[in-house]
Amino acid sequence: MDKHINVSQAQRERLAFLELRTFFTGELRRSDIELRFGIKPAAASRDLALYRQFAPSNLEYDKPRRCYRPAGEFAPVFEFKTDRVLAWLSQGFGDGLDLGIKPAAPFEGPGQLIKPDLQVLASITRSLCRRRATRINYLSLSSGAKQREIVPVALADNGLRWHIRAYDRNHGRFGDFVLSRIRKTHEIDGPVNEWELLGADEQWARIVEMELVPHPGLAQPKAIEADYGMRDGLLRIKSRAALAGYVLRRWSVDATANHSLDSSTYHLWLRNTPTLYGVESAAIAPGMVDAGQAQGRKIERGTT
Repeated sequence: MDKHINVSQAQRERLAFLELRTFFTGELRRSDIELRFGIKPAAASRDLALYRQFAPSNLEYDKPRRCYRPAGEFAPVFEFKTDRVLAWLSQGFGDGLDLGIKPAAPFEGPGQLIKPDLQVLASITRSLCRRRATRINYLSLSSGAKQREIVPVALADNGLRWHIRAYDRNHGRFGDFVLSRIRKTHEIDGPVNEWELLGADEQWARIVEMELVPHPGLAQPKAIEADYGMRDGLLRIKSRAALAGYVLRRWSVDATANHSLDSSTYHLWLRNTPTLYGVESAAIAPGMVDAGQAQGRKIERGTT
C-alpha cells in the first residue's frame, strides 16, 4: 500500500516513523519528528499535513495533551514487519544508530551478551558482497585457534549470536562461523569458484517444514497453543536446513521421535521428526545427540 506514496525516500521514512509512533504508542507530537530526524518545526508540520492527505481518517488531535492520537478508524498506510517493530519498541527507532532517544515503551530483556566486532563484521560482509574469499583467524571449540580460508555467502542469526555461513576451504564444505570468534581477517584477491558460492550450498537451499505441537507430557497443552498461536494444536514453520537445528534449539523443541525429553523444560515437540533426515544442523537439535539419532551427520562443532 505504501508503494503508491510518491514522495522522496527521506520523506517516506519520516512519514513511516510518524505512523509507527502514533499507531504503537498512541500519541505523536511534532517535536518527536523534529528530534528523530533533526528537522525544523516547519518541516515537521509539512510532514504531518502530507500524512493527513494520504490518510485523512487516521489521526485526531488531542488538544488537552497537545498531541495526535490514532483515530478509531485508523488503518496503517505502511506495511511494518513485526521484528522491526519489536526492535523499535525495545531499543528506539534509530536505524542502527544510537541517537539517545528513549524507547517508546518500558522494556526489559536479557539483552545481547554477544556482540560481533564491527570491524570484523564489515570486513566479512565486504567479502560477501564482493564474492571474495577471506583468510581468518578463528577460535573453534573443537580445535582452538586456527587460520581458516573461507568464502562468506550469507549472514544468519541463531537467536543468541550472529554467524557467517561460508564455504570452508580447509574442509571442503559449507559451515557456520560465529562472528565473535573471528579475530583477524584478510581478503584474498581473485575470483572464487561456483561451488563455493551460495547457489551450491544444498543445506541452505533446502527448505524444511516442521510441525510443532505442545509436548505430550504437558498437563495443560492449551496454554502452549495460546503462546504460539497454534491452530488445531499445530504450528507449522519452515526453515532452511542449514538453520533448522538452531531454530529447534532456540525454541527448546524436543526433537526426539518418542518425545522423551522433560516437558517442564521442552514445551514443544517436533511431531514430524523424519523431516530432519539429511539435515546436518539437526545434530544440535534438543535430544538428537542424546538419542543417538545424529550419528553420521557432519556439523562443525567449533561453530556451535
